[in-house]
Amino acid sequence: MEKGSLRLETLSLKDEQMKIESRIGKSSQKDEAIYHFITDFRNFQDLIPQGRVSEWKASEDRCSFKVSPVGLIGLILVEKEAFKRVKLMSDPGIASYQFTIWIQLKQIAENDTRIKITIEPKVSQMMIPMLKGPLKQLADTLVTKMEGYHFPEP
Repeated sequence: MEKGSLRLETLSLKDEQMKIESRIGKSSQKDEAIYHFITDFRNFQDLIPQGRVSEWKASEDRCSFKVSPVGLIGLILVEKEAFKRVKLMSDPGIASYQFTIWIQLKQIAENDTRIKITIEPKVSQMMIPMLKGPLKQLADTLVTKMEGYHFPEP
């Protein structure tokens, strides 16, 4: 992997799926601080775009919330690789839309951690044109919020 480059190595897509990748963000925080923060859903409320989210509930490894106009969404933390990657999935018992989110971290220098978010919704081909723009905007917005956030030291 090139310096500053983030790549998902384990992602495989089926024909009916798409992959939305954020821009690569830059945080002045250490990867360890960011990682510890994002592996606990109780911390996420500060990162979610305000105004469209309500009824936030969270424990360490799962959360649920309403998004206007989508409806109720649930997330589960399903995989983590220390200081590098966190994998989240929609909770099939709550969410009517199924998707996977990867948050990748790569520390380049002491005060330089790169952040990339990838969203893989599992939708039909007809839904792709409607979802691609809003999901790209969501991924980029989350990266922007993470760039400016002061993550507490673990």
